[in-house]
Amino acid sequence: MKQQIKKIVVIGPESTGKSMLCEQLAAHHNTMWVKEYAREYLLEHGADYAFDDLYTIAQGQLFKEEKAVKQMQKISRSEKKDNLLFIDTDLYVIKIWSEFVFNKCDNRILTEISKRKYDLYLLCNIDLPWVKDELREYPDIEVRKKLFHYYHEVLTEQKVPWIIISGNYEERLAHALKAVNKIS
Repeated sequence: MKQQIKKIVVIGPESTGKSMLCEQLAAHHNTMWVKEYAREYLLEHGADYAFDDLYTIAQGQLFKEEKAVKQMQKISRSEKKDNLLFIDTDLYVIKIWSEFVFNKCDNRILTEISKRKYDLYLLCNIDLPWVKDELREYPDIEVRKKLFHYYHEVLTEQKVPWIIISGNYEERLAHALKAVNKIS
């Protein structure tokens, strides 16, 4: 009998350490993590995206997640420490991104959100310094606060456990490990 894979999603505004946290958690637990597909897509197709691109990005994110789940199911229990999968962003991120930029969200994304099952959300706070890169759009602290509020609001309206991850990188990892240990 296959052991149930527990899926932990790391979400939050841009430049809040999501990818680093996923990578650290996966290394600590000797398991896999799913990279954010949006970065891959935008690096390949350019940062000048349209509303319809967000559904394509959502499909890519789900594909990467499902592929990782299938890979984990093939790995024997002795090859991994824990049956945890860490996911750098999910469709809530695309929903908030879409609503923030375009004032609407594709119904197919909303439908898919209602079907997805996760075990824990880690919401990264905006207390790390914003780091510029070719894809990041919102360095303004007021915009970052607004976006964090949207993430906070969406998590309070769903039933999966979640916590806010704050502090420097070491503190974030410690808080995240404690939260993950509670569900594993």
